[in-house]
Amino acid sequence: MSEEIKFVPFAVARKIVGEVVDEEHLHESDRRVMTVYDVDGRELCWFDTIEIMADLGITKTETDEAKAAAVEYALNHIPVWAVEEVLRGLEKK
Repeated sequence: MSEEIKFVPFAVARKIVGEVVDEEHLHESDRRVMTVYDVDGRELCWFDTIEIMADLGITKTETDEAKAAAVEYALNHIPVWAVEEVLRGLEKK
């Protein structure tokens, strides 16, 4: 039995995420990933771009609307385990 993934709330994700970048996969040149970086430029996690677009039912991926929808999807699906260190830093402030 697998453990259910817990996601940070959208409002928290908006505070800690600095950028979401669609880029080429490091090891697979024909694959794209959306990498999520914190406000200090540290990589938090990544998503398979094609899987996100399929989940959203988007076929024209190069539009501004598609990109905005993919970023919103990412912000709603940031796993807690990926940002535990950043969250601890916020608690100290």
